[in-house]
Amino acid sequence: MNSLFDKTTAEQLKQRIERLTPETQRLWGKMSPAQMLAHCSAAMEVSLGDKIMRQVLIGKLIGGRVKKRLLSGKAMAKNMPTDKAYVVSDDRDLDFERRRLVGFIERFQAGGPVGCTKGPHSFFGKMTPEEWSALNCAHLDHHLQQLGV
Repeated sequence: MNSLFDKTTAEQLKQRIERLTPETQRLWGKMSPAQMLAHCSAAMEVSLGDKIMRQVLIGKLIGGRVKKRLLSGKAMAKNMPTDKAYVVSDDRDLDFERRRLVGFIERFQAGGPVGCTKGPHSFFGKMTPEEWSALNCAHLDHHLQQLGV
């Protein structure tokens, strides 16, 4: 399981983010590169405790099983439903969103386990710092693959 607490992993993700351009074409989904970066930043804000979310009802019912499968190392499915709180549909500036996301990655990596939120994930509920770290890695990798980087 990859960990965003690992400096090498964080650097590899940041290098992939740097390769994005406004012309980068998505392989699936609806988001532009800048929208994807903003979407990933919104998720990072939750894992850092900057935004506090409540667990949705469907998450209370099946979130634990889905979390276990997702954190087992299997790739995220394409076109999975997204909580409305994380949907980005307006135009965004790629360079601004890139700097913002890289800053969140650096902050998460530097803060280590004590820097993680104690609050719940909006779907999975209670998460350990190691689960937040693995989820962030899987989520970032999923969207970077979506854009072919």
